[in-house]
Amino acid sequence: MKKIEAIVKPFKMEEIKEALVEIGVEGLTATEVKGFGRQKGHTEIYRGAEYTVDFIPKIKIEITVSDHLVEAVVSAIIKTAKTGKIGDGKVFVLPLEQAFRIRTEETGDKAI
Repeated sequence: MKKIEAIVKPFKMEEIKEALVEIGVEGLTATEVKGFGRQKGHTEIYRGAEYTVDFIPKIKIEITVSDHLVEAVVSAIIKTAKTGKIGDGKVFVLPLEQAFRIRTEETGDKAI
């Protein structure tokens, strides 16, 4: 089992969700987050005053999948989230030691 975490632009969330459902992902968690990478934020002007926006709004998607789905999920996220511009995001794949479904007490792949 693996946990896949993706940090993406907010306007790409719905398109990514649809792509993941098409390949068989049965659930995911999405959280609104803020952060910065190489782009280091940007400056904006509000009511004539310039200020720096250090943290850029993003969406963090967390998905738990069986090993055989990892490549398809990562490919779907990258293909869908890519705009070719700075700030497209990142995808991380982490090993997942164990999973438990609370309601049925199933474990491992069955709990996903």
